Amino acid sequence: MLLYPAIDLSGGRTVRLAQGDFARETVYGTDAVERARDFAATGATWLHVVDLDASRSGQPVNRQLIAQIAAAVKANVQAGGGVRSADDVEALLGAGVARVVVGTAVLKRPELLAELAARWPGQVAASVDHYEGEVRVRGWSERSGRDVVEVVRQLADAGVAAVVVTEISRDGLMTGPDLRGYRALLGAVDLPLIASGGVGSLDDLRRLAWLQVGSRRLAGVIVGRALYEGRFTLHEALAATHAPETGSAGGSGRETGSARPGIGAQ
Repeated sequence: MLLYPAIDLSGGRTVRLAQGDFARETVYGTDAVERARDFAATGATWLHVVDLDASRSGQPVNRQLIAQIAAAVKANVQAGGGVRSADDVEALLGAGVARVVVGTAVLKRPELLAELAARWPGQVAASVDHYEGEVRVRGWSERSGRDVVEVVRQLADAGVAAVVVTEISRDGLMTGPDLRGYRALLGAVDLPLIASGGVGSLDDLRRLAWLQVGSRRLAGVIVGRALYEGRFTLHEALAATHAPETGSAGGSGRETGSARPGIGAQ
C-alpha cells in the first residue's frame, strides 16, 4: 500500500481542514515547497496535493505553487482540487504533475471523466468524497443524495487510474479510518482504491494495509494531520504501510467477505 503525504493548499499556505469545514482550518506553514522536499527526502514516492481554494471556487488559485512543488521533488505528485475540464488536466500535467484527481465532475459530468481518462491513460484519478455514505461535491459543500458504493461502482468503466475515497466525517480528526466502508468497497469494485480520512496512529495504517477482501487490498492511503502533528514520523508511516503475507493486526485474521456492512461505521 502506497503512502501519500498530503499537502493541502489554501491561499498559498499548507493547511488541514476538520471534516472539510473551511471555518475549521489549521495552518501548518507557509512554505509548501519545502514541506514537499522534506517528505520526498524522507522517502515518500508520491505526494497528494490539493488546491482547496480551487475545489471551492473552481479558480486555480494555487496552480503555480503546485507546479513549483512538482519541479522541486523527484517524488510523483498527485494533484487535485477544482479540476473540471480537459484544460485543467492539461495544465496540471504540463506543470509536472504525474496524476490529476477529478472530483466534482465525477457526478456532474461522468462522460467527461471517461474522456479525460482515455486521453491521458494512467494519469487521471477520480475522487469520491462522502459523509457517512452520501457523496458530496464542490469542496464537500454540496450534497448529492448518491451512495458512495453506487458511485464508485459506476467508475469501473471510466478507465481511471485510481479512486480516492474520503470519509468526510472522519477527515482531519485522527479518530480512525472507515475500515468497514473500505472493506465494502474492496468487495464491490475492482479498482485501485486510495483511502483518505481519519488516520491518527500507526495501528490505523497497519489496519488499512492489512485490510483484505479476497485477493483485493487498498492501493494507497493519504495521511495529513497525523504527520503534521507528530503522531508518528514519515519513516514509521512508510514502514507501517507494508502488509505482511501472513499475520494480523491486533490478533485478528485477514479481512474477508464482500457484503456491504454499512458505510461510515468502523
